[in-house]
Amino acid sequence: MTRLIRLVRRLLTLLAWLIRLALMLTLLRASIFDLSEPFNIATTLVGDATFDYVTWEIGALAAKVESTLVGVHPFMSEAARADFVRAYFADLAARQTLDRQIAAVYADPAAADPEAATQALRAERDALRESLRGRQTLAEAILEGQVAHVLVAEGFGTGGQLLPPLAMRFTEVPNLLIVSPRDSIRFDLSINVDPLPVDAQAALEARVDAALDVSSLVVPLGGIALYPAMILETSSLSYAVEVFAHEWLHHYLFAFPLGYSYDFASEARIINETTANLFGRAIAPRVLARYYPELAAAQAPTEAETRLTAAQDGGESAPFDYGAAMHETRVTVDALLAEGRVAEAEAYMEERRRLFVENGTLIRKLNQAFFAFYGGYQSESRGEGGSDPIGPAVAAIRDASPSLHAWIVTMRGITSRAALLEVCACAEGAPAA
Repeated sequence: MTRLIRLVRRLLTLLAWLIRLALMLTLLRASIFDLSEPFNIATTLVGDATFDYVTWEIGALAAKVESTLVGVHPFMSEAARADFVRAYFADLAARQTLDRQIAAVYADPAAADPEAATQALRAERDALRESLRGRQTLAEAILEGQVAHVLVAEGFGTGGQLLPPLAMRFTEVPNLLIVSPRDSIRFDLSINVDPLPVDAQAALEARVDAALDVSSLVVPLGGIALYPAMILETSSLSYAVEVFAHEWLHHYLFAFPLGYSYDFASEARIINETTANLFGRAIAPRVLARYYPELAAAQAPTEAETRLTAAQDGGESAPFDYGAAMHETRVTVDALLAEGRVAEAEAYMEERRRLFVENGTLIRKLNQAFFAFYGGYQSESRGEGGSDPIGPAVAAIRDASPSLHAWIVTMRGITSRAALLEVCACAEGAPAA
């Protein structure tokens, strides 16, 4: 068995070199690197911070092959699997707490010798890191099986098997550099970059903005639909399950028009991401109820939601409503840009950013690139999408569908806003406009 694993790893290494060779040959087809192209300029500015997908893919595939060949999860009871995952996420939360405690000591000006003061904390953290590294693949395999079981029960199985198979890998997900024009909100280009500290993010954005006269933003990602998918390492089990389902749906949609029509600047991207957003939120409670009922019970309305409802019922002053405020911001910015008032729109966005910060939402930069990215992840409620009807339309089709599976079967063939609204009108029993 050990020889077989080694052979698989060698084959994956060979595959990586073949991919690199193909990329080199593709690049060599052009004798001149055209620096007049915005993407090439941005790539040059990013430099060595460009994320190395090939190396990551080798390691992820090797871990999945090893888990498939010698994994112990098929021989564990359902209760033992759930307890293993609970312990893993509890230890991950503890490790992250230790990281924060260590960072706080180093940031404390009164700490004369931070290294000595954090020696015990660092030793405990490093021991947890090593333990988590050894358990990660098994925790992933258990969660994959649990989410897959629910998806099959929802009608996504073929002969009792989920297609495509669910494959996820916890990792430090790369950041994404987004570039939009200043005079409109449009997803013009994006580049994956290594996870960067905030000062490096701001410096990169400043270079790109100055070189191209654009609006740029480096954003964090919760997952990327490679195979296996990259999943942000998180201590929130409920969030991890939601992202597992979200990224699996991207894999599923690759075989259908909504998936293979995906383009960053297209309406299909917004429909695709919005559908995956709502799908992940729908599947996660089902997984929690099946395997982690204590977490499902905890998914009650937040205190802010409770206070908002009480205030609305009693006529009291409601707390700050992020969604409504962001909707108002996006609608106003769209109107200003449509009138060519770019500087005024940018000044307004900074003013609104300060409002959000004052009310507890720490937005580092609110600009055209912010809306170009986050406006693609809509829901049934108002927010970054502004007056775009995609989010409410996708939700309306879901609500009118007899099941989640029927909803996705409908959505997988829709690739434009016009087609979406036509289907939505029919689903609601109204004539299409």
